[in-house]
Amino acid sequence: MTGDQDSIDTGGPAAPDAGVATDVDTDAATDVATDTRPAGDVPAHRYTAELANRIEARWQDRWEAEGTFRAPNPAGPLAPADPARVPADKMYVLDMFPYPSGAGLHVGHPLGYIGTDVLGRFMRMTGRNVLHTVGFDAFGLPAEQYAIRTGTHPRETTAQNVERYRSQLRRLGFAHDSRRSVSTTDPEFFRWTQWIFLQLFGAWYDERAGRARPVAELAAEYAAGERTTPDGRRWAELSHAEQEAVLAGRRLAYVAMAPVNWCPGLGTVLSNEEVTADGRSEIGNFPVFRRNLRQWMMRITDYADRLIDDLDRLDWPESVKAMQRNWIGRSTGAEIRFRVLPADPAAGRDDRSPVPGDDDLPTFTVFTTRPDTLFGATYAVLAPEHPLVGDLTADEWPAGTPESWTGGAPTPAEAVARYRAAAARKSDLERQENREKTGVFTGSYAVNPANGARLPVFIADYVLTGYGTGAIMAVPGQDVRDWDFAKVFDLPVVRTVQPAPGHPDDEAFTGEGPAINSANLELDLNGLPVAEAKAAMIDWLVARGAGRARTQYKLRDWLFSRQRYWGEPFPIVYDDEGTAIALPDDQLPLTLPEMVDFAPAAADPDDATSDPQPPLARATEWATVELDLGDGPRTYRRELNVMPQWAGSCWYEMRYLDPTNDEAFCDPVVERYWMGPDPARPGDPGGVDLYVGGVEHAVLHLLYSRFWHKVLYDLGHVSSEEPFRRLFNQGYIQAYAYTDDRGFYVPAEEVTEGTGETAGRFFHDGQEVHREYGKMGKSLNNVVTPDDMCRRYGADTFRMYEMGMGPLDVSRPWQTRDVVGPQRYLQRLWRIVVSEETGETVVSDEPADEATRALLHRTIDGVRTDLAGMSYNTAIAKLIVLANYVTKSAAPASREVAEALVLMTAPLAPHIAEELWQRLGHRTSLGHGPFPEADPALLGVAEVEYPIQVRGKVRARVTVPADAPVEAVESAALAEPRVVELLEGSRPRKIVVVPGRMVSIVP
Repeated sequence: MTGDQDSIDTGGPAAPDAGVATDVDTDAATDVATDTRPAGDVPAHRYTAELANRIEARWQDRWEAEGTFRAPNPAGPLAPADPARVPADKMYVLDMFPYPSGAGLHVGHPLGYIGTDVLGRFMRMTGRNVLHTVGFDAFGLPAEQYAIRTGTHPRETTAQNVERYRSQLRRLGFAHDSRRSVSTTDPEFFRWTQWIFLQLFGAWYDERAGRARPVAELAAEYAAGERTTPDGRRWAELSHAEQEAVLAGRRLAYVAMAPVNWCPGLGTVLSNEEVTADGRSEIGNFPVFRRNLRQWMMRITDYADRLIDDLDRLDWPESVKAMQRNWIGRSTGAEIRFRVLPADPAAGRDDRSPVPGDDDLPTFTVFTTRPDTLFGATYAVLAPEHPLVGDLTADEWPAGTPESWTGGAPTPAEAVARYRAAAARKSDLERQENREKTGVFTGSYAVNPANGARLPVFIADYVLTGYGTGAIMAVPGQDVRDWDFAKVFDLPVVRTVQPAPGHPDDEAFTGEGPAINSANLELDLNGLPVAEAKAAMIDWLVARGAGRARTQYKLRDWLFSRQRYWGEPFPIVYDDEGTAIALPDDQLPLTLPEMVDFAPAAADPDDATSDPQPPLARATEWATVELDLGDGPRTYRRELNVMPQWAGSCWYEMRYLDPTNDEAFCDPVVERYWMGPDPARPGDPGGVDLYVGGVEHAVLHLLYSRFWHKVLYDLGHVSSEEPFRRLFNQGYIQAYAYTDDRGFYVPAEEVTEGTGETAGRFFHDGQEVHREYGKMGKSLNNVVTPDDMCRRYGADTFRMYEMGMGPLDVSRPWQTRDVVGPQRYLQRLWRIVVSEETGETVVSDEPADEATRALLHRTIDGVRTDLAGMSYNTAIAKLIVLANYVTKSAAPASREVAEALVLMTAPLAPHIAEELWQRLGHRTSLGHGPFPEADPALLGVAEVEYPIQVRGKVRARVTVPADAPVEAVESAALAEPRVVELLEGSRPRKIVVVPGRMVSIVP
């Protein structure tokens, strides 16, 4: 049977391509994509890169024209005319939001995208309604900085980058529903980002109910006397501004003075992730300073417990859950109040006087998870930014103050001022990781409530305002950082936990043991284990009025302001009294004003005292506006900061569901269908069925998204409690780079590996070069683009290579020369169906023999399992085994085998599969199946376990059918994850299979 009229014309000789490396193979003479024979000797209908590119472009056009991958909604504009056409069995597959940089994609970027596409195609072929699309996280600082450097508007460069990404992604043949694609910079998208922000602004967290509620209900409770105002006055006695201030203190989105990372060189506040470990900006390498600035904040801390507890309901990697738990940092302990002595320590108290009872003495509090060690506190430390530092700074140094405590300053005030200025130049990360302890004495002493000891109060940058109370009781005997500080400043060390036998005398002991040196006239902890000692100390502190039990979190409220132009404007205006007022829904979206000069105000990069001047302040006609918000026309000031790039990525997965909806961010019926809880799984929180992306987003993006989603759930806007039901982190593609004797990087693609005596050495233009392993990037001269790979080999070959390199969740090195392996498989598959000489279909309608049918159904069973489990490398190995088996026969392949091979290959290499399916006589796309089903009666074949030796040691084991040929055993062994890891992407020099016994691999 010949191909039908819609198939690709393969007539004429294939044009030669660039040279492609090959490895030893019995079919090498005919399997390489590039043939060195004269053009007239190349089979006219051979599957070459040129033919692959023509097939792929044609099928991509057809899929788009026919809407092959459009996923129907149960309601709304994207619903079919016949609701019965919406399958009950659905799957929502989601890739992490890409940022469209000007550099475009390299081969590492599509790894996860191909993985989700393969799974989505497989599920669609098995009858599920699959939603899969892609959009763009297009606001942000990189686009703005590029626009400033080039003098172009960020809207223009962003649009160009988006189009480039769309083109690159389309060429890879993704089964995306293009109707659902969005960009955060589209006004119809950020209209709903602004609307969601206003939901948070208009909500508060009710601890009694354990959920968010509208602020209007809180105001009603104050008015009814059901809640007491902070100062005890009746609600009606407060002015409108005072009432708004009370409500602002409870809103989930609020304005406050907050310590931030201020970068004068960029003119904006930066997130912690945008600051390097040495306290400089990732973009521009400018100094970053800690400053207290007026910022919009999100009260994510109200959700700390739910964000931790609900992790147990999610199908996420345990490592990611652990990172989230650590970031939130829930810990139980005690808050202890320390009284500060009068400025003159000689005013009536010695070092062991009773705990003072003077109520008028200033105090500060510390939070500690180890209140049992209080007897060992020998000094106290406040963060340099702590609000009480000014009050605690003495007028002069107390008599006998060591010079090392003063920082060389004549007065405490000057010492504190100098130190605070220096600390402002350090990032939080730098302060935490710096082992060199510095600090200055404030000139004040506090009293240890457990034993009455005088504690000198220091400020030191290893204590952060954002953690705990911004103050610590220092117990050097039980804390490494406190020990280091105590040694620098010659402070006493009192151990309160018995060290383990053999523990060095000159190190802090951080383990557990019985309490020692921990007793006063009322309390004796000595001999108690840690848990009992903690409980006893807390009870004693509570009875004495010196402390209380408390649960503390590392998590801080989310800083939500940026001093930029290219971001979502806040839908907020301010009245004459400075009260923040939400814009009504009918005035959304609030768009950015057109500006020519959108660069931040010029500032000395080293000036820590400079003030932010948001670019929007220069848009004077936009910044001040007359509006009628219900009480007549009045003049208002707009918010001049913009939202951070996180905003759009916090909820984009829901806009994919219903992107054309003008009435809501998502129809509740649509959201419930795609993301609602599964009633068949008790406790299911709902959410996206599969979310795939890099582990670098394990904390903040996921945490912020979960927070927004939970607020929307509390307010009744969504049925799902979590945004992402299952999370999968793909590995990374890394690359070898090569340097010559000068240390210059040479093009990695031009490097060859030696043979014989020079095996294991590498050469460029005849000169030996040195190999290193790391990230792929332009600076290392080792970038490979998917565009180039598609041109040279075809998208299907590229897809199969990336999926066959190893397990999807394991990082692996890129080796272009190894692409020939999956290329050969596709060429064999092509020859199974198409004659390279005539272009006619060559399959037989005769049934397969018993042995072939048994292998076929074992392959079907294994491939179905592997594809469903995202074990694509082992699925490919099984397909290769079957294809090799079929091509060893001189007789044409049976149609039942050929069609099954094509269908099983389709999720991985969809273009060639569609072409062959059509040549096999099928008029419709195989995008919706069928996918082969295994016959259980043909699966009962005995299996053999082979130990796999690498360098003479057993490193893994693989189980294969007892009658598997040697080639099948080799393929299965090379696909084992441990073997893939050990080979690091290189081809083994030798493989020996002892049938039924073992596999030996020589790297």
